Amino acid sequence: MKKFGNFSNLFVGLLLLIAGLYFLYSKGIILANFERVKPAVAYEMIKKDPDIVVLDVRTDQEYRQDGHLKGAKLIPLQDLEERLGELEPYKKREILVYCRSGHRSVKASRLLADRGFKPLNIDGGIIGWRDAALPILK
Repeated sequence: MKKFGNFSNLFVGLLLLIAGLYFLYSKGIILANFERVKPAVAYEMIKKDPDIVVLDVRTDQEYRQDGHLKGAKLIPLQDLEERLGELEPYKKREILVYCRSGHRSVKASRLLADRGFKPLNIDGGIIGWRDAALPILK
């Protein structure tokens, strides 16, 4: 019986480790092929360069209902791969990417980086932006 208990503990520990690693991966904290920036840094970048590319990967409803960042181009995550051509002129430039909380923008940033773009994922999405008391357009 003792051997089964040890195996059980090892198995649970392994599952917790895998879950923890997946969480860190999904947040873009580990194995990220893109950079992350804090909302305040992104805001300064937008102020400094009004032509910087800002990509919102939320839904159209979220964009209209919750507002958006100044100059944001809306391409929902589910449409991003088929609409990459719209971003082709900006391939050599940094692209600020955000969503609601940061989960979808991590997926979008990975996709963009895999296709040769230079994404900068905004930590915490528009929620983090709002928490930093930065301006949102309605």
